[in-house]
Amino acid sequence: MPTVLTERPASTPGAAPSPAVSPAPASSPSRRTDRKVVLVGFDLGTNKSCVLAGAPGSADFTLSKVIPSVVGYVKEGIVDGIIVGNQRLLFGELALQNALHAELVAPLAEGIISRQDAARDFFQHVRSLIDPAGQSELRAVVGIPANAGAAARDAIRQAALGSFDRLLLIPEPFLAALGFREDGRVGQPGYVDPVTNSLFVDIGGGTSDLCLVQGYFPTPEDQISIPFAGDAIDSLILDELNRTYPNNGLTRSRVRELKEAHAYVGPIRKPIDVRVVLGGKAHTLELGEVLGRSANSLIDRIYPALTTLIARASSDSVVTLLQNIVVTGGGSQIKGIDTVLQQRLVDDGYETPRVKLAGQDYKRYVALGAIKAARSARGNQWQVLLA
Repeated sequence: MPTVLTERPASTPGAAPSPAVSPAPASSPSRRTDRKVVLVGFDLGTNKSCVLAGAPGSADFTLSKVIPSVVGYVKEGIVDGIIVGNQRLLFGELALQNALHAELVAPLAEGIISRQDAARDFFQHVRSLIDPAGQSELRAVVGIPANAGAAARDAIRQAALGSFDRLLLIPEPFLAALGFREDGRVGQPGYVDPVTNSLFVDIGGGTSDLCLVQGYFPTPEDQISIPFAGDAIDSLILDELNRTYPNNGLTRSRVRELKEAHAYVGPIRKPIDVRVVLGGKAHTLELGEVLGRSANSLIDRIYPALTTLIARASSDSVVTLLQNIVVTGGGSQIKGIDTVLQQRLVDDGYETPRVKLAGQDYKRYVALGAIKAARSARGNQWQVLLA
């Protein structure tokens, strides 16, 4: 079943036009109309981005790539041959591999663009991956944090000038639901369509976004965005390790690796002994308590937002909704997060809730939902970007 982009009917109480979609202005008469169109689904993440691209009317992808969201500006005075091709701009993994010789800049912080120059360079890099010859018209659906404000949306539009020709901005949790949806099973007995009635919890690097997904573009009342996610957990872990193990020398990237490998929620687990190399010497650190406390702080912030959105759902939909709560994004990999959220709902008296994880393909769901949205978008839903 094809995805259809609709808004909540205007007669619905409390409804408002979706802030994610802007009608396209008339194209300039001088604008080329004979270029090949390429559709793009773009999950612009604080730490990692995912890009999918393909032709209209095709289910195949010409590009499917996960890229660390980082730009490397090569430092002055680097000897020829140190950087492959003597490049001055590096992106993603290549930038991280050359951290010694480049200033690394993250275009986003807390889910929104914080460095416009780096964001523009990053968008240009993405375009070069999709359309190396620069001859195609790129129409991109870009995921944005739930309830992203006008300034955040405008920053994406400004960064996209010269890289994308048409743009559509849609909340990330809604796109995650579209991506998670198994289109071939829609309508089959026993299949619960996540786009029809679900609650998505998308935990990224900069924000945790929660969204009621009930078959239409979510309104502001259907969404909650919390500026606390993976990066904030990293900061808590690093701060506590610096107190417990002064001068430990652990970098933020190493702390993130430790979190991704060992973080959990629920009762404190001890010991979790982790071997690290500090100053060239091997040491064993006991991280059970710091990892548990830091990750549990995420639950303390997400759970009230979760129950707030459940309360906003209609009484006719809430029983089914409780069976379809989906945790996605990088935070979904924290051990026990589904079990702990589900148990808290049970303890608070909610009727047979079921919290499930999106699975190992979580990195692609927002981008997959975005390209599905691009393939079904009407012409007047695209915003034309005129440099």
